[in-house]
Formats: sequence, C-alpha cells, structure tokens
Amino acid sequence: MPVTPAALAHAEDLADFVAASPSSYHAAEEVARRLEDAGFIRLAEDDAWPPQPGGRFVIVRDGAAIGWVVPADATATTPVHVLGAHTDSPGFKLKPQPTTGSKGWLQAAVEVYGGPLLNSWLDRELQLAGRLALADGRVVLAATGPMLRLPQLAIHLDRTANNGLTLDKQTDTQPVWGVGDPTEENILAELAATADVDPAEIRGYDVVVADTARGAVFGKDDAFFASGRLDDLASVHAGVVALIEAASSALPVIPMLAAFDHEELGSNSRSGAAGPILEDVLERIYESLGADGAQRRQAYAASWCLSSDVGHSVHPNYAYKHDPVVQPLLGSGPILKINANQRYATDAVGAAAWSAWCESAGVGSQEFVSNNAVPCGSTIGPITATRLGIRTVDVGIPILSMHSARELAGVSDLHDLSRVARAFFAG
Repeated sequence: MPVTPAALAHAEDLADFVAASPSSYHAAEEVARRLEDAGFIRLAEDDAWPPQPGGRFVIVRDGAAIGWVVPADATATTPVHVLGAHTDSPGFKLKPQPTTGSKGWLQAAVEVYGGPLLNSWLDRELQLAGRLALADGRVVLAATGPMLRLPQLAIHLDRTANNGLTLDKQTDTQPVWGVGDPTEENILAELAATADVDPAEIRGYDVVVADTARGAVFGKDDAFFASGRLDDLASVHAGVVALIEAASSALPVIPMLAAFDHEELGSNSRSGAAGPILEDVLERIYESLGADGAQRRQAYAASWCLSSDVGHSVHPNYAYKHDPVVQPLLGSGPILKINANQRYATDAVGAAAWSAWCESAGVGSQEFVSNNAVPCGSTIGPITATRLGIRTVDVGIPILSMHSARELAGVSDLHDLSRVARAFFAG
C-alpha cells in the first residue's frame, strides 16, 4: 500500500533533521532551534527560571535537550508524560593528537564509539562534527561536510575478502582526509575553519565522524527510508514534531521530550539517562508549581515515560536470528518491546497503556521480543524507571541494518511513531 503524503513529508523533514545533526551536540541544538521557532523559550540552567504555568520551554545540556509544555492550569500534582530518546549514534570519535598518516597520506586518529558495524563505514564520504571549547570560554559547533573516507583494500590485494572481512579496530579504521606530511598539517584547523575560529584557540574538543549522505525515500510504493543515525534520531525527531503539535492544545499533563546523550555507551554521564538531567528539570518544574516532596512523588506516581528507540525488524535472510513467532516487519507499525529480564521496562500495565495510545492515534502496533539464544540489548527505559520510579514503556520502530552507517526504516512507521507520541502527549 502506498504511504500517505503526510508520511512522505515526515520522512523528508526527518532527512533535514538528520542532516542538521551530525553529532549529538548538533542534534541537541537542532531540537532547541525547532522548538524555539515554535515559540518555546530556551532556558539556561544557571539562571533563575520564570514561572512555569502556561509556558513552553527547552534546555540544552551538552549533547542532550529537554523540551516541555506546562498547562496554564497545572498544579503541584499534575502528571508528566515523558518521551525519552537519545541523540548519539555508534561510530568513531576523534582522539587526542588527531593528525596522523603514513606513506604520504593524511589520516585522522579515531577511537571506536559504541558498537558500530565497522564494515558499513567503508567507502563512504564522511565528515567531522562536534563541539570545540575555546580559550576565551566559548563553545562552538563545527562540521566539515564531506572530508574523510575509510578506503577498503581492493579485492586484487585480498582475494579472501568475500570469504569474511574482519577489520582491526585500530589499524583498519583510521580514515584518510588528504595527502601530505602529517607533521605539517592540522586536521583541527580544517574543523576550526568551518566555525570561523582560530585553531590555536582550541583547548578541547568532542568530535565524531558522521556519514554525509542525505536520507532518502525509495523502494516499491516509497516504502523505505534509508539514513544514517536513525538510531535514535528517528525517535528524537518524532518527539519534536509531536511536542510542537501538542503545545497548542489544552493538556491534562505536562508533555516532555527528553533527548539524552551517551545511550550507546550506557548513559552514564551528566547528559545521559543515568545522570541527573531529567530529575533536575522535573524538580525545578514542580518547585515552580509549589510542590513539596510528597506532592512531587504523587505526580510521579501518575506519570508515564515512553522510552522510544529503534528495534529489529525480521530480516528475510536471517529469520533464524529472530524469535520464531514474534517477528515484527518494517512498515507494519511501531513496536512494543518486551523482555523477561527487564532489559526493556515494559510490563502488562504499560502494554495496555501503549495499546490505548495507539488506538487513540489510529495506529497499528507490533510486539518485539528477542530470540532466547540471542542476547538482548537495552535502552534508557529501565534506567529512567529505576531513577525516578515513573512507569515506563519501551517502544520504537522496527529497522534493518541497526548500527550501520546507514540504517533502513519504514516511511509509514516513522510517521506513525510521531502520531502515537502526539496521543501520548495529549494525556
């Protein structure tokens, strides 16, 4: 069945969002920019915050962003509905002393970030992107555009490559970016030039490697959408769209998008889900509403978190890797993630609530569970549930090529996830 014009428009907007978000820091700023354009007020954490009722707000902490709407009639016990997602993606991060090379080639010294499919990064036009901390105290964003490449060894020089290619994480993953003498060149100068800053003023940097190819719709009936960083910018984007739509409605809850950083590393950072950022924001909101500790806990007890992250669609060539019965299919709706060992936070009550939100949005849903013999990943869901005690449901969209430099989603699923998020924000 052909996808709807609204779903196609959503996919094109997602392509714009991903292109503007080559690093988690860029993604957080893009969330804030879009929300500010929609009338949200950006707050600084080291300032006093204005009264919350009737307001729309957003904060950025490093590579994380949180946006929320406080209804004009909100009270000390008004529940919060949080859609949690993450801004980072697996790949590579620039090391100290990053300019290297040999045999006349200039190369970038990088470290593996998270768990990328290494082979998928070969023979692509790549960029450097992230933040630069300067001597005067400023922090600026920078992105080079297409600049680097991990060239694969020709099959003439490795006749066994098609029998099983294995890349060494140190020796085989240092991309080329030019020809010359590495003692006379500085890759940070190339990055600094894109931000119009003096490279001599750089005192620190958090810079990753990102694929530069734009997201694209393709396939029979325009069913497919391929892009880098769908894990998890697809969820962040769905949440931004839904929050903007919800902001103009009368709401019985406080809708909130929490886009965390460092999920691919376990979320243990000041901007990760295991850190204090969400709790910090919630405390300040409820303080503004006059809540004491007991009232805040009362509000949490009536609150919900949707932990939204991508999951696995059944793969036609590797169906044996999936559960033999529960096999969600790309393009057939968002997924409800379930795991007996609490790698996902979904329980029976959460499953019923998810069903109600999907029904309200007019969206079909699928279930996901892992094959018993294949270890299950995890999400921010159990972390958020553990830290705050808020009831949490793990959901997402099914994709193929997870952790590849370029992942594959269903156009209709992307739009449907945002529709369910809108119903969730509506309370």
